[in-house]
Amino acid sequence: MTDTRVPSRVFPRAKQDAESAEAVVHTPQTQSPAYKLAFQDMDFLLREDLRPVRFQLELLKAQLLFEEAKIASTFVFYGSARIPEPAKAQAMLDMATDDKSRKIAERLVDKSRYYDMARELAQITSRLPRDEAGRRHFVVCSGGGPSIMEAANRGAHDVGAESVGLNIVLPHEQAPNPYVTPALSLQFHYFALRKMHFLLHARALAAFPGGFGTFDELFELLTLIQTGKIAPIPVLLVGREFWEKVVNFEALVEEGVVSERDLSIFTYVETAEEAWDVVRNFYEERARQEDAAEG
Repeated sequence: MTDTRVPSRVFPRAKQDAESAEAVVHTPQTQSPAYKLAFQDMDFLLREDLRPVRFQLELLKAQLLFEEAKIASTFVFYGSARIPEPAKAQAMLDMATDDKSRKIAERLVDKSRYYDMARELAQITSRLPRDEAGRRHFVVCSGGGPSIMEAANRGAHDVGAESVGLNIVLPHEQAPNPYVTPALSLQFHYFALRKMHFLLHARALAAFPGGFGTFDELFELLTLIQTGKIAPIPVLLVGREFWEKVVNFEALVEEGVVSERDLSIFTYVETAEEAWDVVRNFYEERARQEDAAEG
């Protein structure tokens, strides 16, 4: 037996059995839902008591796609879905018909510069070369929607790099922005699993001006770092004027509900270059500390 070839598997693959099951003879028994393969039975998979399985599937699918795409780490972009690029913001202002809508449009015109900044920052991080194992680091990852999210994916697209979009099913119709890499455009049912995937691979995060969704995602990260549940990563709050207007972090310290050192979890930045300098300096300092500890 010098040329024995041992098969790698003896059972058929699930895909093969799934195809065979579709070609079954039609009888009262085979037409009953009970006869469907469990993983092909959507009514079964959508039962209330199958929620833990659906959790696992949403966790696993994204993880496998990341691994297959050789994504070792991500640079996450949070921000409003309502801040358009400058030309569209100006168009909104031109169409304003009353004082209230005009004032809001003026503020959006002012904040539209963050669209360009997100796009520029994404271009910078997307130009990084692969590591020796062929893996990519600081891959742009957004919520896959419009505005700031679109700008991030667009910046990666500008330089020919892949980027991730983690979309979510919502009651109103929506679609991923056109700059997300199709093979890395994922859709989630559970907010919790989506937020977990934002942070599992995140090695830097930029929070641009935003609303409830941005606050929800940002403050979860701040809490995880504050409580030591995850190691610190660079957390960039883009636009100090906006963030200090909408969140009085100093008041939280004065009221004794957070400590002074908690405010060091994040850094205010105003430009794409400044944001990238913070990230680069963070990891250079970390490498120096690790080298000193080993030496």
